Amino acid sequence: MASTDRARVFSGIQPSGEFHIGNYLGAARQWASMVRDQKEELLFCIVDAHAITVPFEPAELKRRILALTRDLIACGLDPDKCTLFVQSDVPEHTELAWYLAAVTPMGDLGRMTQFKEKSENKDFVSCALFTYPVLMSADILLYKATVVPVGDDQVQHVELARETVRRFNHRFGEIFPEPHPRLSTATRIKGVDGNAKMSKSKNNSIATFSPPDEFWGKLRTAFTDPQRLRKSDPGRPEVCNIYTMHKAVSPEATCNEVYANCTQAKWGCMDCKKVLWENFDRELTPLREKRASLDDDAVRAALAKGAEKARATAKETVTEVRTAMGLGSGAVR
Repeated sequence: MASTDRARVFSGIQPSGEFHIGNYLGAARQWASMVRDQKEELLFCIVDAHAITVPFEPAELKRRILALTRDLIACGLDPDKCTLFVQSDVPEHTELAWYLAAVTPMGDLGRMTQFKEKSENKDFVSCALFTYPVLMSADILLYKATVVPVGDDQVQHVELARETVRRFNHRFGEIFPEPHPRLSTATRIKGVDGNAKMSKSKNNSIATFSPPDEFWGKLRTAFTDPQRLRKSDPGRPEVCNIYTMHKAVSPEATCNEVYANCTQAKWGCMDCKKVLWENFDRELTPLREKRASLDDDAVRAALAKGAEKARATAKETVTEVRTAMGLGSGAVR
């Protein structure tokens, strides 16, 4: 990966479930825009090693890796314009994580909000779940990324990576730049139940690439304004998840029309959902066609190319780190 004056951006996504519209609107659509702009050096990683911190099925994980890659390429992550790869295809990720663990205090890991949430009331909590943020630091620092697009729930992990840089550089010399979080500007989409973040495990998601009829079947049952019991009741778009999705997908003029017709009780919730579905379908149809054109061989070839590019930089960084830390005999070059 050639040196560049452009900012280097790293972001990862777990192959942990179906690729739903929350993933698409909250991450992939913004990533695709960055790929089109070509203003920065972009690395996007399928972080499969993070997906094994909780119980999983190996065959299902393998299937999800290919499926998620196909989804991302269909959304616009062109492998010829960005580096798209699988984390475990570049073993330097886990090697660097061990070295960084030597400068990461246990107390910092114990304060991670996501660890507390995911370990609560569990009979088995893996060490990997506890050290997950160290691997995330390694993901970022391995490529000396300076920009990390994240949701607000991941900012704490990027801050840990910044602290890790300071500790490492203080002890071993200036190796890593400090990464900075770039918060997503996308509105967080709730699940169709209206009560939580969209998630397949909570059975409240809509698969991005589900057939149009299936997509509509999920959308038509989505929770709206709990106080709007009849069509004649004026609605409150500001509390309605359907209107939130309109703001993400529909043109401004349509959003204005939705707001007026909802607050004045001219439209019922089903009218509003039908217009939203039409706008989703208009945007997703070319993406579905792109996805259908990709086969497993094409996806694997793209990932192999991405891993080769990523590993060139990864090897350089790990060599620097080993040298700075005094590791190795010097006999292997």
